[in-house]
Amino acid sequence: MDGDLYDEFGNYIGPDLDSEEEEEEEDQHDDDVDADDDEMDHDEGHEEDTGAPTSTAVVLHEDKKYYPTALEVYGPDVETIVQEEDAQALTEPIIKPVRKIKFEHVEKDLPRTTYDMEFLADLMDNADLIRNVGLVGHLHHGKTSFVDCLVEQTHPDIQLNPNVDKALVRYTDTLVTEQDRGVTTKAMPITVVMQDTKNKSYLLNITDTPGHINFSDEVTAAMRLCDGIVVFVDAAEGVMLNTERILKHAVQEKMAITLCINKIDRLILELKLPPQDAYYKMKHIIEEVNALLSMFSGDDPDNCTHMSPVKGNVCFASSQYSMCFSVKSFATMYAQMYGDVNISGFAERLWGDVYFHSKTRKFSRKPPNSSAQRSFVEFILEPMYKIFSHITGDVDSCLPTLCDELGIRLTKEESRLNIRPLLRLVFQRFLGDFSGFVDMLAHHIPSPSANAKAKLSHIYTGVLDSEIGDDMLSCDPEGILMVHSTKMYPTEDCVCFHVFGRVFSGTLHANQTVRILGENYSLADEEDSRVLTIGRLWIYEARYKIEVSRVPAGNWVLMEGIDQPIVKTATITSARTKEDLYIFRPLRFNTQSVIKIAVEPVNPSELPKMLDGLRKVNKSYPLVSTKVEESGEHIVLGTGELYLDCVMHDLRKMYSEIDIKVADPVVCFCETVVETSSLKCFAETPNKKNKLTMIAEPLEKGLAEDIENEVVSIGWNKKRLGEFFQTKYDWDLLAARSIWAFGPDVNGPNILVDDTLPSEVDKTLLNTVKDSIVQGFQWGTREGPLCEEPIRNVKFKILDAAISTEPIHRGGGQVIPTARRVAYSAFLMATPRLMEPYLFVEVLAPADCVSAVYTVLARRRGHVTQDSPVPGSPLYTIKAFVPAIDSFGFETDLRTHTLGQAFCLSVFHHWQIVPGDPLDKSIIIKPLEPQPSTHLAREFMIKTRRRKGLSEDVAINKFFDDPMLLELAKQDVMLNYPL
Repeated sequence: MDGDLYDEFGNYIGPDLDSEEEEEEEDQHDDDVDADDDEMDHDEGHEEDTGAPTSTAVVLHEDKKYYPTALEVYGPDVETIVQEEDAQALTEPIIKPVRKIKFEHVEKDLPRTTYDMEFLADLMDNADLIRNVGLVGHLHHGKTSFVDCLVEQTHPDIQLNPNVDKALVRYTDTLVTEQDRGVTTKAMPITVVMQDTKNKSYLLNITDTPGHINFSDEVTAAMRLCDGIVVFVDAAEGVMLNTERILKHAVQEKMAITLCINKIDRLILELKLPPQDAYYKMKHIIEEVNALLSMFSGDDPDNCTHMSPVKGNVCFASSQYSMCFSVKSFATMYAQMYGDVNISGFAERLWGDVYFHSKTRKFSRKPPNSSAQRSFVEFILEPMYKIFSHITGDVDSCLPTLCDELGIRLTKEESRLNIRPLLRLVFQRFLGDFSGFVDMLAHHIPSPSANAKAKLSHIYTGVLDSEIGDDMLSCDPEGILMVHSTKMYPTEDCVCFHVFGRVFSGTLHANQTVRILGENYSLADEEDSRVLTIGRLWIYEARYKIEVSRVPAGNWVLMEGIDQPIVKTATITSARTKEDLYIFRPLRFNTQSVIKIAVEPVNPSELPKMLDGLRKVNKSYPLVSTKVEESGEHIVLGTGELYLDCVMHDLRKMYSEIDIKVADPVVCFCETVVETSSLKCFAETPNKKNKLTMIAEPLEKGLAEDIENEVVSIGWNKKRLGEFFQTKYDWDLLAARSIWAFGPDVNGPNILVDDTLPSEVDKTLLNTVKDSIVQGFQWGTREGPLCEEPIRNVKFKILDAAISTEPIHRGGGQVIPTARRVAYSAFLMATPRLMEPYLFVEVLAPADCVSAVYTVLARRRGHVTQDSPVPGSPLYTIKAFVPAIDSFGFETDLRTHTLGQAFCLSVFHHWQIVPGDPLDKSIIIKPLEPQPSTHLAREFMIKTRRRKGLSEDVAINKFFDDPMLLELAKQDVMLNYPL
């Protein structure tokens, strides 16, 4: 009130004595309040007298009055309440800090597009016009920048020019960490509508995938939902490590493959190659890709794709200058400019050893003269070279002439642009949109309906000769709902996830009740299934989402509200389906997680928060795995240092928001044998009623890898299994048909064989305990006796078995631990060894840095397998093997020694036996001293056992019965084995 005095908190102090009139008004107001106690007094007369709003007063005590200003701030409808007791919980802060989430870049509103959203939704109903494509390739070969060009063409308001200050680049790198690092770490989908050279519209579901080899699991997850891929290759660097591995993986996954030679501007501006040499360089890249494809396809020529610009499955691009063309799109441009040109015939003559005779106006295979250029050079490369040279040269004098020749109009402001933005603008106007790229996808990557049979025969575990199978094969939107999800994306607050998948049949509706089948679901064990209601549905567009009410078969979809039971992948179907349900196969990766770190919260009371964060990280990364050791350590396993760095960033900042301590990284080991057991090992069950005899021996070379890569499966019938082992590995047919199990999993690298004779062993009794013996074998191979690491490359043979005739005496509790113990004793008698993971390293460096690379590798037990120059560039490629345990800090070390000129990528390649005997007690491990190579196995074993809280050495009396120990004493083979 005017004339009153208040303190800084709004409390009434007293009247302003300088104003007698205001004092009288205040007295009057006090009388009103006293008369009406806690009720509000809205005295309009007062307002008229003073010209000021009337405050609401609440009497706290008789002698103290409080005048809140709620009415002045909020208006007449606000009521002021005073409570004697605090209703707010003690755990809740009085003023909550505003939580600013800056994990990812998102757009709140739908941006303007060159197509109508309703048209996009209509195209979703036509499976023949949909293309599900993955953009894959090596690190920094231009995939994300290429998607930027697609976004810029379809979203006019989004400025993605990398040459303009403050322009938004790397549109699909939504995470702040991706933008800061300049490296894609998550596969990100985007859906656009684009036209081919005939102006026919297609719905393109495109996934931008990481190029860093540590994140190849994201590529695998993306590939599962695609019908084909576009392999990006840098024109200057050529085929690199990840290009090779992706091509191999794509052939195994039976994907349609196309090729994009990107960054062709580097050949002109950076390497400064003449047009003819640039042609040879691109031809060399295509030949390299074709050689790899034929090698990976092996004996299956039908599965081999031949890359050729003439076929139309190769395009050329420069993301920086926003150009992409194929020979067909260039031929179309010539036809539009000159008319009366046979586009397909001209396009076929624009690649290879074809020459144009200017006098006869005909093409031939022979050059008309010694200086004649191939048609690709003459009609495509030379015009591009001229544009580059004109604009980078004397732009002021050349630009008007150039624009007149090309039919391009530039405003005065555009003409004054810097060189790079001007080049980009000219090429955009000259080559137009990416219709050649759309042409390539339309003709060489099949639609969801056309590819259904090839796709489902590879990824579906059920039979396709069923009602569900027929619906999926025909991509029927009216059929039974079947959705396969492979990725989950966190919400903005990182509390839960949105599930990303592909609809294979039926139509998915918002708020629909569905059944979610996990990776462990089967008809025999239906426990891993849940019935939930889906929330909203979206089409995922990287930085924004288009909400839809339904998604028909053939499309990608982002789903809300069903993430809780899903860990990695899931199969989603209708809740009321009466048919037998089968799942889509879990993802099969082309690498392994061999590097691990132990984590714990700085504040022990925050352990539940960390565990919740670990569960969320497990959902977010396809290949990460978390486990708890028996010592209580929480272990996180990943593919490499950058991968684990990203995992820990997400765990600390996004999912658990606590301080977490991390132990030094270590690697997984494996245990193996190098000889056959020196004697038959036996073990009796605790009740002395059963006895098993077993030996161990190494597997044939390459067999463990075949089992892991699912070249052979334990699920095959005995005849087929026998033929495989007999023909490929020269096994005895009887032994091949007596294989009981692989271990420790269905595709584990160990084999259990029943080598007993019917004349010596009652096979009927033995088969009654088969499951228990297999379980004991798998338990044993999961945790070996040396340091509880998995056993690898070992064949266990059951030679004899005395089984009790009474069922009560041969239960699982008796047989399972005995089978494990006898497997351990056979293992220890067969010269056990440790195995360590080796990484394959590819280093790209200038020629003068090669010697420094050798020096760094030599210090880390690495050895070079190949070093060769990159054709058409000043770089060298060095290929080498390095033990994973010695690889930590290798990249930093390499850059230090080469002054930052060398760049390397490493990936798991194989397991190799560690030199030395891990059970040699004569070796003394001295702390903080490097060990000679022959002591490494002993050092690794002892330090691993210490870390896991085990005793210093392997005590074999845990695994041997007393009769067995007596037998060992007779054989005098106990010299190296402590009791």
